[in-house]
Amino acid sequence: MKKVIALGLIAATAIALTACTDSDASSPSDPADGDLRQVRVAALPITETAALWGGIKAGIFAKRGLSVEVLPAQGGAQAIPALLNGDIDFAIGQPFGPFRADLQDLGVVMIGNYASSYAEGDDINAVVASAKSGITRPAELAGRRVAVNSLGAAGDVTIMAAVEKDGGDPSTIKFVEVAFPDAPAQLEAGNIDAAWVPEPFVTQLRSRGDTFIVAPYQAVVPGLTTLTTITTKERTEKDVKLVDDFAAAMKETLQWAQDSANETAVRQAIKDNLQLPEPVADSVKLPEFGWDLDRTSLQTLAELAQKYRVLDKQPNLDRLIQQK
Repeated sequence: MKKVIALGLIAATAIALTACTDSDASSPSDPADGDLRQVRVAALPITETAALWGGIKAGIFAKRGLSVEVLPAQGGAQAIPALLNGDIDFAIGQPFGPFRADLQDLGVVMIGNYASSYAEGDDINAVVASAKSGITRPAELAGRRVAVNSLGAAGDVTIMAAVEKDGGDPSTIKFVEVAFPDAPAQLEAGNIDAAWVPEPFVTQLRSRGDTFIVAPYQAVVPGLTTLTTITTKERTEKDVKLVDDFAAAMKETLQWAQDSANETAVRQAIKDNLQLPEPVADSVKLPEFGWDLDRTSLQTLAELAQKYRVLDKQPNLDRLIQQK
């Protein structure tokens, strides 16, 4: 555990992809036949992770012979060293960690999606500006200090695109890396002018009088892939049963979480794992959960990243995307 934390997995006291294969057709393991296999998964300590927590509690992974330990990470990129060193088995995070890992040919692969933003309506994250900043529209973010949880990822890339779309100069934005749980205090202190945050922070900030500016995913790529499930190519080749069992359990878990009949259980997982007021846990916007990777969404995101010089070149999606 200590090694994993040293590689970037951090504890937090509050919140901070095309065709299917036959993975779900594999037979579930029978826990009665022996001890459950221990599996370590890195995931952000945010409301989206409720699907994973809920699936574990519902026994979906145990049905496949797996006992899952969820280790909190600040971002998918921070989890990759631990993944490559074998300190964790899988990670859930933004696509940019695996994008960069592929550009270095590190042998990281995406085996499934996890969550996507909404094509319309209230989205799952947004840029919120402090009331005292005077910012009221995306173009006005130009030249200002804007927080994202991880520099050079989907947050700043889509914010730059949204600012340019609104007539602003994206090259002048001063991005600052701030963990999601720290963003409200940093806004209040005036250390940043705006922050890109997920729920429950969007609701929290708006309720205290800060200003909703834009949901950048919707402004640029509606329905954008936000979180994917990754592992190493070596693991998919040398531990086929583990990867197939985990993929099948994840697919079932995400279907379970997306079913409105299980919303109460998903929200209970938020309450059990994040220190949130009950009204917030009961009302925060949940993402679209799903296992199938959206290659088009990922391609668009990578192209925007290259346009804004966040990536030097395009990742090899044929190599990176290994849908299970």
